[in-house]
Amino acid sequence: MKGSTIVFYLLALLTLVCGILSVSTRQIFRAAIYLLFTLIGIAGIYFWLDYQFIAAVQIVVYVGGIVVLIIFSIFLTQQTGERLPRQKPGRKIFSALAVFCGFAFTMLQVFQHEFTGTLEEGAQPSVQNIGKLMLGTQNGGYALPFELVSMLLLAALVGCIVIAIKNKEEAK
Repeated sequence: MKGSTIVFYLLALLTLVCGILSVSTRQIFRAAIYLLFTLIGIAGIYFWLDYQFIAAVQIVVYVGGIVVLIIFSIFLTQQTGERLPRQKPGRKIFSALAVFCGFAFTMLQVFQHEFTGTLEEGAQPSVQNIGKLMLGTQNGGYALPFELVSMLLLAALVGCIVIAIKNKEEAK
């Protein structure tokens, strides 16, 4: 096994383990820290793939912006050491079902798509080409997925604030 393969497996293991820990822990501050390491692992995979620009954007936007904002919102609500309440079994079943459906949909899309061609045949991963694709609205452009991801991040931030805010009944 080559050294680069070992590095990939270590980065993938870091990303998966921290991702699972971030959604399974009951302490909200630890969940934010695990999310931080998950996003750092993803940036490491981008570096491993030799996509320095996307890795830098991952670190600056997600690690440096989103996670820091989440941690600040946790500190501002003064619930850093408290545990989240246990979830009802119905919510756990619904969450597992949603994860399974998302995974099945992703695998369906992967298996239906024909991955043909190589990187040499397509556009080179330069800042100019990435910018054109990210802002492109024509066939092959990523403006719509980029906006969908931004709405997902906004929903995640609102969800983080809703989780972190104390209820008036709990404060008494």
